Amino acid sequence: MGLDKLKNNPGARKKPIRKGKGAGSGKGCTSGRGHKGQGARTSGNVRPGFEGGQMPIIRHVPKRGFNNKAFKTCFEIVNLKELDIFKEGEEINPVQLEEKGIIRKSKSKVKILGSGEVKKPLVIKAHSFSGSAKEKIEAAKGKCEIIQ
Repeated sequence: MGLDKLKNNPGARKKPIRKGKGAGSGKGCTSGRGHKGQGARTSGNVRPGFEGGQMPIIRHVPKRGFNNKAFKTCFEIVNLKELDIFKEGEEINPVQLEEKGIIRKSKSKVKILGSGEVKKPLVIKAHSFSGSAKEKIEAAKGKCEIIQ
């Protein structure tokens, strides 16, 4: 079998609609744009929410509440069970976590959570620790250092 013999399954590729190619095509005459008016023109589309000059509903409904998403701090989450790959007494920081593929970016803030167990003493440097993670690390004679 050669590459020249490969074919798509029947129905895998649909023929494109050829607008304006005669009455028999089903999309002849006005090409599916209706008759005259703004929508039939080349640049005849209006932005979403435009109501023909009437005051849009989004503008005359009052805005309420408060949103602080722009100032939210996002953390890369690391569980204790993911730190088993490190050797005893090793110092762990965000750069090493990125190299091992545990987090995506070493520049983002890292938070250590307490899911799993720590069986060896580790020196972990992160931006934040959960209470249970801190207890488990210190119970295994490790150290938690907060990066500013």
